[in-house]
Amino acid sequence: MTETATDTATEPLAPEESELLEWIVSQAESRGNAVISVPGDDTGAGYSFTACVWALHQVPEAVVVGIPEQMAPVLLDAYVDRAANGEEFEPGAIYDDFFQGVPVTVEHVAKGHYPEYFGSAFLVYPDGDFPAIQLIVATPDGQWPWSDGAPEGFAQWQPVLTESGDPESWTPGLDGP
Repeated sequence: MTETATDTATEPLAPEESELLEWIVSQAESRGNAVISVPGDDTGAGYSFTACVWALHQVPEAVVVGIPEQMAPVLLDAYVDRAANGEEFEPGAIYDDFFQGVPVTVEHVAKGHYPEYFGSAFLVYPDGDFPAIQLIVATPDGQWPWSDGAPEGFAQWQPVLTESGDPESWTPGLDGP
């Protein structure tokens, strides 16, 4: 395993942070990654993210927002398995083989979203120096959060984690979904 917070932190971790870091590292070593899920509340949808993927596999960490709680770890594990085996995920490309009939695309996550959506990953990467992507899932009928025909509130339920809140690595409908 590469350098972690236990190697570089200048301040000792609180006991609960140490326990969480130990859990993340043990999950990563036994499964190839750790998936951390945060339930939704009155302020927003639930989300799940990976930790240790960059440290172990040199592929971006990933987050998924607003999909059913039981689907998020399945999607993230599949992404990690595929990426760790050399598949490259291009922002704006459509991947229709994660879930039957439900397209997924990828976008880079802006660093400003890291503290909120990758909070405990900072135990692994105290300086926040890791790449991250968002896996964005369309509705079963192919509507994206930015689509004109998307269900009401879908864009708030599955926000795009760029600086603008819109896809920035491609232009929807032109060179991406």
